[in-house]
Amino acid sequence: MSRRVPVCMLNSTSFRVLRCLKRKSLGTIGGNAERMFLFFKGFLEQGLLVKDEKKLRDHYTQTVQFKLDVLSLLPTDLAYLKLGLNYPELRFNRLLRIARLFEFFDRTETRTNYPNMFRIGNLVLYILIIIHWNACIYFAISKVIGFGTDSWVYPNVSIPEYGRLSRKYIYSLYWSTLTLTTIGETPPPVKDEEYLFVVIDFLVGVLIFATIVGNVGSMISNMNASRAEFQAKVDSIKQYMHFRKVTKDLEARVIKWFDYLWTNKKTVDEKEVLKNLPDKLKAEIAINVHLDTLKKVRIFQDCEAGLLIELVLKLKPTVFSPGDYICKKGDIGREMYIIKEGKLAVVADDGITQFVVLSDGSYFGEISILNIKGSKSGNRRTANIRSIGYSDLFCLSKDDLMEALTEYPEAKKALEEKGRQILMKDNLIDEEAAKAGADPKDLEEKIDRLETALDTLQTRFARLLAEYSSSQQKVKQRLARVETRVKKYGSGTLSVGEAEPEKPEEQKKD
Repeated sequence: MSRRVPVCMLNSTSFRVLRCLKRKSLGTIGGNAERMFLFFKGFLEQGLLVKDEKKLRDHYTQTVQFKLDVLSLLPTDLAYLKLGLNYPELRFNRLLRIARLFEFFDRTETRTNYPNMFRIGNLVLYILIIIHWNACIYFAISKVIGFGTDSWVYPNVSIPEYGRLSRKYIYSLYWSTLTLTTIGETPPPVKDEEYLFVVIDFLVGVLIFATIVGNVGSMISNMNASRAEFQAKVDSIKQYMHFRKVTKDLEARVIKWFDYLWTNKKTVDEKEVLKNLPDKLKAEIAINVHLDTLKKVRIFQDCEAGLLIELVLKLKPTVFSPGDYICKKGDIGREMYIIKEGKLAVVADDGITQFVVLSDGSYFGEISILNIKGSKSGNRRTANIRSIGYSDLFCLSKDDLMEALTEYPEAKKALEEKGRQILMKDNLIDEEAAKAGADPKDLEEKIDRLETALDTLQTRFARLLAEYSSSQQKVKQRLARVETRVKKYGSGTLSVGEAEPEKPEEQKKD
């Protein structure tokens, strides 16, 4: 017959052990759940995420972390049944999972929108962990030496004031903080092992905290780097305006414009930020940001996707100050504009009377960049448009549009036809002029563009000619040196250190 143990024979210590084991078993279950998750954790193979279950299991079981995870799951808690609860070192194998903490930090740092703040938080956490571990080591050494045996170790725990758990931890934490930071006085060590531990603590404190302070300083500098760079630009502009004796009113407008850029976080150079990305990703980002804006323009609404992508990459953001004219009546239209943010007013020649206000999403100038034959206004602006406040606009130049349309001739015809229909609807096209042929003004613009391209080609040709002359001169110098050496070899006088060149195989046979 099995013998049953009466409940009254289980003392309070046994109950505490059982409750502790219950908590530990829950932790073990959580650890096992984590291991099951890691068995199916994906990894990259040639840049592609592997999802095959067998490959995932094989990959995980071959890593060092798998062995550490297995060791961390060993049920060392069962030793509490025999030894009691006063042996926390039995759970040291749980520390083998600390690599997961660093993995979490690395992954979060690459995904957070505030990396500098996250790094500072990491450093603070590292400091607290180091101080905590050092406090635990101090208390363990005091326990081995004996509580209250000298002035350096933790006081005698038999004293009620020092027997409480909270006092034990706070006292040890206080001692650890003073020792590692070296900013306070602690009781001097008495025994050799105490001296050795304090020396190691001082060295660790100096090395670790010097590194941490340096990292914090560099992080704060990185956080202020953009501000410092922006301020340097403002200072250089101020110095230039002061040197050129610019009027106070214009100087104030320039400073306000810079303040607007900084306040609204528009100081980032998009090209500089995206220059390290491949062209494909640049295109995808531009499509995600600007494509919906470009589709609002009526002449581009039914264009093929390839042309829209080309045009999206050519949109340039511009900012106008209050009172700035975006265009004036009679100006030659070389670009179109799309309002991203702000308000523009169509004003009379006096610059005060407002006819209509354009707001976010509006656009203008799209007809002038198409070079439609027979347009009564030609390619000139038909209205004065002025910025009411600070306005953010997207600009698409005529040259960029024509460059994109060279690869899409059918789309070019469709766009011109759409523009012609819009002009006919508004009675702004001359049918006879459209049939007569090219507009002389358009021919003049084409000639100007050809002259500009010719100047560019001449500059490039001059640069290539200079490079060719330089390389030719170097070749001549090398030939002169070779001739000099040949003459020396021919006269039979070799300088010290020069060896007679090896004869060809045919000469050796002769």
